[in-house]
Amino acid sequence: MKTKLIAAAMVMASFAAPAMAWEGQVVACYDSVWVPAQFKTTKHLHSAAHSKWEHRGDQLVEVYYAPVYIEKRTQSSKGYYLKRKAACRN
Repeated sequence: MKTKLIAAAMVMASFAAPAMAWEGQVVACYDSVWVPAQFKTTKHLHSAAHSKWEHRGDQLVEVYYAPVYIEKRTQSSKGYYLKRKAACRN
C-alpha cells in the first residue's frame, strides 16, 4: 500500500512538473522583417546627344535628340530576414 502511494505521488509530480517549469517573465519580443535585396546600377551611353535638320511641312527645322543610356542592374546582396524589437502581443 505504501509503495502504491509513493508511486501515485511520483506520477502526480511528473504531471505537475511541466506546469511548474515555466515561471519566467517575457523580457522582449521580436518580429521578423524582410529586407529586400540590394542592387547596384550602372549606366552606359548607347547613343550620344545630337541634332538633325529635318523637313517638316514647308520648313527646315533643327531637332535635338537627347542622349540614350542603357541601365544595367547587378545584385550586390541577397534579401534576408531581420529580427526587429516589437511590442509583445501576448
